[in-house]
Amino acid sequence: MTELEYDHTHQCIIVKPAELPHDEDFELWGTLFLHSDEISINEYAAGADRHQLRFNYANHTFNLNFEHYSQSVWINGEGQDADNLLAALTFYLT
Repeated sequence: MTELEYDHTHQCIIVKPAELPHDEDFELWGTLFLHSDEISINEYAAGADRHQLRFNYANHTFNLNFEHYSQSVWINGEGQDADNLLAALTFYLT
């Protein structure tokens, strides 16, 4: 089970999966995690240590991030309007 925690101070959603995905599986894991009628996936970018899946929710763009080094997964908004929807997105994803 994946737990979500909205962090108002840092303007992000902390994602705590029961088991972290492997680097090569993050795109598939993220696509399955975000699979929903209200969410559309835009693009995927992979780096040496950080992977990012950009998606839209409520006409705003967000990023699902995975950093292998720190073993962290989080969602952040792109812009103030998206940041204002993080609490709603947390509720929607749970």
